[in-house]
Amino acid sequence: MNMSIECEVTECKYNNELEKYCMLNKIKVVKHDGIANNIEITDCSSFEMR
Repeated sequence: MNMSIECEVTECKYNNELEKYCMLNKIKVVKHDGIANNIEITDCSSFEMR
C-alpha cells in the first residue's frame, strides 16, 4: 500500500477501501488532449475495475 497515493475510487481493484489509499507502488496519469488545462482532461490510467 502506498500511503502517498490517496484514492477514493472504490471500484478500482487497487483501492484499499478501509484506508482509502492505492495499493500500487506507482500510478500512471494520462491526459486526453494536447494540453491539460483542467482536471477533466487527466485520468489515472492504472485504474482496473474491481
